[in-house]
Amino acid sequence: MAERSTAAVDVADNSGDDPLTAQAGKATTDGAAESQNSAEKTAPDTGSERQGTEPAIAAPEMHSGHKLARRYRLEECVTRLDGFSSWRAVDEKLRRAVGVHLLPADHPRARSVLAAARSSALLGDPRFVQVLDAVEENDLVYVVHEWIPDATELTALLAMGPMEPHDAYQLVDQLSQAMAAAHREGLAHLRLTPGAVLRSSTGQYRIRGLAVNAALRGITADGPQRADTEAIGALLYAALTHRWPYENDAYGLSGLPKGVGLLAPDQVRAGVHRGLSELAMRALVNDGATASRQEPPCTTPDELAKAVAAMPRIRPPEPAFTSPPEYQRTTYQQGTYARPAPRPGTSTTQPVPSPPAPLQSRTGKVLKWTVAALLIAALGLGSWQVADKLIDRDKDSVDPGSSQTDSGEKNAAPESGKPVAITGARDFDPLGDHSEKPAGIKNSYDGDPATFWTTDGYFQSGDFGRLKPGVGIILDLGKVQQVGTVDVSFLGGDTSVELRTASEDASSEPTTLDGFNKVANGSGSNVSLKPGKPVRARYVLVWLTKLPQSDEGNFRGKVSEIKITS
Repeated sequence: MAERSTAAVDVADNSGDDPLTAQAGKATTDGAAESQNSAEKTAPDTGSERQGTEPAIAAPEMHSGHKLARRYRLEECVTRLDGFSSWRAVDEKLRRAVGVHLLPADHPRARSVLAAARSSALLGDPRFVQVLDAVEENDLVYVVHEWIPDATELTALLAMGPMEPHDAYQLVDQLSQAMAAAHREGLAHLRLTPGAVLRSSTGQYRIRGLAVNAALRGITADGPQRADTEAIGALLYAALTHRWPYENDAYGLSGLPKGVGLLAPDQVRAGVHRGLSELAMRALVNDGATASRQEPPCTTPDELAKAVAAMPRIRPPEPAFTSPPEYQRTTYQQGTYARPAPRPGTSTTQPVPSPPAPLQSRTGKVLKWTVAALLIAALGLGSWQVADKLIDRDKDSVDPGSSQTDSGEKNAAPESGKPVAITGARDFDPLGDHSEKPAGIKNSYDGDPATFWTTDGYFQSGDFGRLKPGVGIILDLGKVQQVGTVDVSFLGGDTSVELRTASEDASSEPTTLDGFNKVANGSGSNVSLKPGKPVRARYVLVWLTKLPQSDEGNFRGKVSEIKITS
C-alpha cells in the first residue's frame, strides 16, 4: 500500500482528534470514524450550526482496486463515517492522485452533496481545492477532487507552536479574501477548521471542502457568513496563542480555562501582535466584546478582509545572521607543503634550500628578452597608426565642404515626439468582475511618480492566479491622434505589458478585449512601447499580462506613470 500524502483532501475533520499529520507515514485526514464520533460530542457549540439527524446509513462496501467510471482506481480508504467514505484514488487517464467521496444514491444527503460539489466546481478559484467531477452512477454518488501532495495541513503547523506575526497575518489575509470571494458567489464553507486549511510549499494557503464538507455532514447555518468569519477568527486566535478559543480542547490544542470567558490573545500569551489580537477578537463571537479600541465586529469575510487590508503591513522577520567559520591556514601557508621528511639520525631543523630568485634562471632570462621585444614592436606599431590618422585628418580638412553638408543632413537627429494629453481613463477588467481598483486610476497619469494605480492581489502565480489573461487601463486622448510612444513606469518589480489601440474610426471605447489591436509589448520596470508602424487612435489600452510578487506574498501590479508622445 502506498504511503499516504500529507495533504489529502478529506471532509471528516473534527474538533477532538489529534493531528494526524504528526503521525509518521499517515495522511492528513480527518480521522477514523471512531474518533470522529467521540469528537462530535466535545465540539464547541456556537449556535451558528445545525447538523442533520438522519439515521445512520452504512457506507458503500468498496475495496482497494475498485474502479469508478473505468477511470478512478480506489487505493486507500481514509474515512468511513455516517454513510459515506473518503478514498485516496488514482486517475488512470491523467495518471495523477485524486481524492474521492462515496455515498449511496439513496442517502438522504446525496442530492445536496451533488449540488454542493457542482456549485463549488463552478467557482474555479485556485485558492480552493478544486472539485474535478461529481457523478451519480450505478446507485452511487461520488465526488472527485484534487489531491495535493506537497502541502501541509494547518493542524500540523499549529502543533509546532504559535506562528510568527507575519505568518499569522498571511493566514488571516488569504483566508478572509478567499472566503469573501466564495460568498460573493453564494458559497459557504461552514466547516472551516484547521484540517480544512492547507499551506503549499510556496506559502500560499488553500481551503478544501468548500460547501461539500458541510453537505456531507448535513450542516447548515442561519448566518453562513458570520459562521465562516468566526471560524477564520478561531484559526487566527490559535495561530497567535497556540490555544483553542473555547473551553474544550480541540485539534491538538488546549482550550481556554473554564469560567473565564474569551480572553484576548495578548492576554493569553505575552508578545502577541496587538493589531492581530484585536482582529481575532473582532472576528469571534464574544457577546459584544471586541478589541480594546472598541472597533466594530467583523460579521462577514469581506469585512474581515477589509480590516486586514487597513492594518499596517507586517514584514517578514529578518533572516538570522550566522558568522563565517574562523580562517584556517593551509599546510602550504604554514610552510609544510612539500617539505622533505627528516631522515633518521638527522636534525629536524635542517634548512630547506630556497628556490632561485624570480626570472634569474636561464628560462627567466629568455622570457624577459621576449617580453621586451614584444613591447618595442607594439610601441612602434602604435606610433605608426597615430601618425597615419593625423595625416588623414589633414587631408580631410582641405577637401571641399560639399560632402560635409550632405553627411550633416543625414546625421541630423529627428525631431522628438510631442506630448499627447490624456483626457480620461478607466480600469478595464472584461474577463473578471469588471472592476479593478477604479478609485486609483488617476494616479497612473497625474505626473507624480510617487502615486500609482494598483491591481488586486492575486495568488499562486503572476499570471493572475490563472484566473484571467490580464487587466488594464483604457486611456482617452480626447480625439484621434498619432500614437508614437507610450512610456509606462511600474513599481514593485518587472511587469509584462502590452500596448493595444482601438480602431481609428471607433466612436466609443470598446468594451471587450477583441475591440483593441495589439501593436507593441514589453517587460520591465520602465517600459517604452512603440508601435511597429504609425498608429492613429483615440482609445489606447495599457494591458498588464504578468505581475511581480509583492512584499505581501501575493502578486500585484502597480502603474506609477503613463506618458504618451506622438
